[in-house]
Amino acid sequence: MWSLLSGLGLALLLAQAQALYFYIDGPSQKCFFEELPKDTLVVGHFKATQWNEQSRSYVENPDMGLFITVDEIFDNDHRVVQQRGRSTGKFTFSAADSGEHRLCFTPTNVPASSGFLFSGSQVGGIKMELDMVIGETSQIESSDKDKMGEVVQKVKDLNARLQDIRREQVFQREREAEFRDQSESVNSRVVRWAIIQVLVLCATCAWQLTYLRAFFIKQKLT
Repeated sequence: MWSLLSGLGLALLLAQAQALYFYIDGPSQKCFFEELPKDTLVVGHFKATQWNEQSRSYVENPDMGLFITVDEIFDNDHRVVQQRGRSTGKFTFSAADSGEHRLCFTPTNVPASSGFLFSGSQVGGIKMELDMVIGETSQIESSDKDKMGEVVQKVKDLNARLQDIRREQVFQREREAEFRDQSESVNSRVVRWAIIQVLVLCATCAWQLTYLRAFFIKQKLT
């Protein structure tokens, strides 16, 4: 019983899921800190939405982007992640050493907004939803298992296509070699026939000259 409880506790320590959301005033930077042990894998899924006055709610903005950085505070702010992309996506990194890490998020292509609406429905122009899984466990791997399977299948399809292209290239080379051999054979036959014709013409001319010479000599003698 105690071993089972110990195993469950260890599993919870190895894999921590953190789901949180916070607000950002326009294109300003928002940072928070996370203490990570060495060789810890961190996978974060994020979604940023923008406040819309007409609907009085946070909605997705296709023009909005997000700039993400992760710095190692203990190593002179060494940057391990610098990612610029869409407002929805994922970032992944592995802690090279134990220590405190600073994770910062900066919205881009959004107007500046600040202040608190007295209605209580908004505390910032951008709402940032973040879901992080921390730990080197199969839970992280299983979350992307389908995507990895699709990538593996695409790679297999590409390899099969490359094999088909290579076989087609080999076939075309064989066809070209066969056509070249036939062309060389035909050309050699044409050359031989032309040489034979020239030799026959030369022999005919020589025979005619010899016959005419003998004929003229005979006529003079007679």
